[in-house]
Amino acid sequence: MTNSIVVPGARRWFLRAVCAVSMAVAAAAGAAAPAALTDLPPPALVAAALDAHPAVAGARAGVTVEEAQRRRLVAGPYESGVRLGRQSRHDALAGRSLGEWDLTVERTLRLPAKTGLDERLGTLGVEAARLAVGAARHEAARGLLRQWFAWLRAVAQRSHWDEQRMLFARQAALVARRVELGDAARQDQWLAEAAVAQAEAAEVQALTRVEVAAAELLRSYPQLRLPARVPALEPVPVGDTAEAWLARITERNHELALARVEVELRRAAAGRAHADVRPDPTLGLRLASERAGAERVVG
Repeated sequence: MTNSIVVPGARRWFLRAVCAVSMAVAAAAGAAAPAALTDLPPPALVAAALDAHPAVAGARAGVTVEEAQRRRLVAGPYESGVRLGRQSRHDALAGRSLGEWDLTVERTLRLPAKTGLDERLGTLGVEAARLAVGAARHEAARGLLRQWFAWLRAVAQRSHWDEQRMLFARQAALVARRVELGDAARQDQWLAEAAVAQAEAAEVQALTRVEVAAAELLRSYPQLRLPARVPALEPVPVGDTAEAWLARITERNHELALARVEVELRRAAAGRAHADVRPDPTLGLRLASERAGAERVVG
């Protein structure tokens, strides 16, 4: 007696996962949100889970850092300075000491070209940080989708083995009845009972995989709530052609946009370093009193 176990929904689950991945990528990239699907988490819970993800929170903190960096670059590295000095000069001919002092107020001024480059560096830094938030959210969404469908697949496999166990149990009962009537050999009953035991063991393993997948999903995204029952759905077409999706994903790809901004950022940084070859001028006002006020100096 040979038993062949086949998971009938494998192709259905694969097609549904591909469909969901396409819609999730489009939504994460800024496309219009697709209609809510009952085999996916509610959009509100997904948004909360992504916002609370450590990678997304860290990327948002990076935006705050870059905004502060931009303000620092716009303000510039120079500040006004004040120097005050006092000294005593001894006049041997007059036989007395003469008090002297000097006061200097000065400030270094950035050249206009350097000011523009600093402002561009700050703006590009903030733009790169914001794109990094989108990229982190996209990756978090992909991870959520991957773990969610891993849990759904485990649930489907557990349901399948439960059906197989009940089917083998009915077959074993029929074989046992035939043995009682003398229409089957005892060995057939043993084989039927062994198939039931194998199905029960496989069901226990499948239940363990469900619990592990659920624990991993909720550990990564604790804001989600797992439904008590997962409905069996057919794949939903996402519409448009593969070329249209490719163009849309390329246009709204955070990683690609971030790479382009980083290239511009490196170019601006190189231009800023080259601009430092020309020194910035320092302007100041100096007042001095020498020989106890006999001489006044303005510079």
